Amino acid sequence: MVQGPVILEMRSITKEFPGVRALDNVTMKVHAGEIHAICGENGAGKSTLMKILSGVYPHGTYGGDIVYNGEVVEFSNIKQSEDAGIVIIHQELALIPELSITENIFLGNEVKGRLGIDWDAAHRRAGELLARVGLDENPSEIIKNIGVGKQQLVEIAKALSKDVKLLILDEPTSALNEDDSAHLLDLLRGLRSKGMTSIMISHKLNEIEAVADSITIIRDGRSVETLDVTAGEVNEDRIIRGMVGRSLESRFPDHTPNIGEKFFEVHDWTVEHPLVPGRLVCKGSDFFVRRGEIVGFAGIMGAGRTELARSIFGRSYGRYLQGTIKINGEEVSLHTVQQAIDAKIAYVPEDRKALGLNLLDNIEDTMVSAGLKKISRRTVIDGDAAHAAAEQYRKSLNVKAPSVEMGVAKLSGGNQQKVLLAKWMFPEPDLLILDEPTRGIDVGAKYEIYGLVQRLADEGKGVVVISSELPELLGLADRIYTIFEGTITGVLNRGDADQESLMRLMTGSGGSAEAKAS
Repeated sequence: MVQGPVILEMRSITKEFPGVRALDNVTMKVHAGEIHAICGENGAGKSTLMKILSGVYPHGTYGGDIVYNGEVVEFSNIKQSEDAGIVIIHQELALIPELSITENIFLGNEVKGRLGIDWDAAHRRAGELLARVGLDENPSEIIKNIGVGKQQLVEIAKALSKDVKLLILDEPTSALNEDDSAHLLDLLRGLRSKGMTSIMISHKLNEIEAVADSITIIRDGRSVETLDVTAGEVNEDRIIRGMVGRSLESRFPDHTPNIGEKFFEVHDWTVEHPLVPGRLVCKGSDFFVRRGEIVGFAGIMGAGRTELARSIFGRSYGRYLQGTIKINGEEVSLHTVQQAIDAKIAYVPEDRKALGLNLLDNIEDTMVSAGLKKISRRTVIDGDAAHAAAEQYRKSLNVKAPSVEMGVAKLSGGNQQKVLLAKWMFPEPDLLILDEPTRGIDVGAKYEIYGLVQRLADEGKGVVVISSELPELLGLADRIYTIFEGTITGVLNRGDADQESLMRLMTGSGGSAEAKAS
């Protein structure tokens, strides 16, 4: 592939936060018409660099120069960068659920007529943009009524409406299933063929390898190297070596399970959708977990995995219809989250920012929040005990922060996930349910979390892992249940499972595999 002219150069970019140097002399070049990937571990500085480029962190708050189309630019806000044709799509989508697709696309950039907004022109233009991104939806449809994959495409349509010349995508496929991810990558290829320049941050190295023309690797706030993918000899192992400074011989730590007796059982669990009467999100579900066992749950997006987990965890989702839970052979009633916690069950949600963390809290308050009884005397919290516990978890989980007084909002995604895990480890649960525990996390942090999951199992706890990444389940779980449209369709031991057999069960076309697991 013949490289186009350099459209962007970031020279010696340095950015400091209180107690932390996030970026240290980072340099990067992007050529016109290419897909340029940025890779690095969580906390390496990838998102910080892109926030500087897009004006989220304004000129004057960082050192170094941004050269765009041959000229040094000094953006004071996002609007200035967008006016220059640079648009960023953040990992957390910035759409308003209650507004329509058209309203979201043109929010702040309205199509004006003589008497205000020209809605006919806006809907027509929105339809053209949706067609351009391959989304067959009515522009009047409300955002909350479409899936996450389609919402991501709406974000791109919104960016295209601003005459974008340089599109920045931060973890664009982290919340998407395989089909939606493939569609998005095809869209990026199509935009590239029409001359669009894109920068993509992603932890999914197989996608980076498949779509990127070049890759800049950032490690510990410094730019390490730029790899030319089009020249060949760039594979996932080569990228990992640049990211972590060493080779990872295996993506999963070596582990020999020590599985004990069955201690947690769910029978005939049936739950109705909270807003749609008659729609069952869990249909007569039966499963069990043994001590020391890692149990995986696989299913396509919307299959009902999260609904099952949340409804079990103190009936925090949906309307319970029937079913029983047994712990150590005795039936228990868990009507509230507190009752679930008291029964030594913990649930780490998939959306850490919306459901798992209070971003106004610091690390210490977050880590101890689910186990206040442990550090309280007559309802008064022992501050010293809280600090000591949080410091212990900060060190043992390798949370990259100068102290536990640091705000959770200032942490990278991977470190936020570690804090969330610490929050639910602190009450010392017997059953820990992890919903997409490595979403948006780099390969090095994934390895750490896999080791943590294995250590918890080795302590005799049961661990349930819900994941959209089948290789993750195959490498980590001892048994894997599959769910399709709210129904558990089978369960396979690790030795009997592969991606093909799981996919058959996940799509309801494989019959029952219950007899294969023991």
